[in-house]
Amino acid sequence: MVGMQGERAGEIQWIRSRFAEMVARAEEQIDLAETALLIAAEDYPHLDIGGYLGRIGRMAERIKERVSLELEPVKLIEELNRYLFDEEGFRGNSEDYYDPKNSFLNEVIDRRKGIPITLSMLYMEIAWRLDLPLVGVGFPGHFIVKYPNEEQEILIDPFHRGTLLSEDDCQHTLDRIYGEKIVFNRELLIPIPKRLILSRILNNLKGIYLHRKDFPRALEVVHRLLLIHPDSPTELRDRGLIYGKMKKISHAVADLRRYLEAVEEAEDREAITEHLRHLQMRQVSQN
Repeated sequence: MVGMQGERAGEIQWIRSRFAEMVARAEEQIDLAETALLIAAEDYPHLDIGGYLGRIGRMAERIKERVSLELEPVKLIEELNRYLFDEEGFRGNSEDYYDPKNSFLNEVIDRRKGIPITLSMLYMEIAWRLDLPLVGVGFPGHFIVKYPNEEQEILIDPFHRGTLLSEDDCQHTLDRIYGEKIVFNRELLIPIPKRLILSRILNNLKGIYLHRKDFPRALEVVHRLLLIHPDSPTELRDRGLIYGKMKKISHAVADLRRYLEAVEEAEDREAITEHLRHLQMRQVSQN
């Protein structure tokens, strides 16, 4: 048993090191699918990352077999939609949206369902193998993808079976989520880099685990977020609060002090200062 635990610890150490190496690369050198699978690998012992990357490649090959890559982008998108949603049955998991499995790319591929960001990631990975240069768009409250072209910009919603979106559709989405408080503008369609896509996946998981009070898993998520954004005061604060929940008082005190030093005008400064004072009192009583 001890040997198996040691083996798993070594595996996780390798996974974490590989993740750190990947997110430190230049944008164009980050393999988005592999890095997303590295996120999943910490929860799935001996995950066959290469096997899942192969499955994505085979999906793209099946589309290539039936179409010419010289087709107009909208035609390629139609064929991708037909294959992925009609034939393979991928869909948005609206029934259990906050299931953490929706954020793990291996589960999305196996179960044929996910949330907007993971379905969009899979969609882009297949499109890239078809020489279709799609980009991710962190639209408020809903992740989509687009074909960026001065002559023909196409907005696609993989969570809703690859529906093509108009600007009116985007406004309707904003109204549904925010109750007419946000007015659509083109700046909301700015592409986001791969690191931010990975950050959003991890933040989804962090929110789920915190809601479930699964603090050990939430802590591991924050550790990975800090590999992407080493100087993030928000992640330092969240890690400190999680450490406090786990009764790791000295770690909590150190992180919350660093947060207050980094953000002098923090909106939650008073609350965090008071929380830190209570932690320090507990720290003294333990010594």
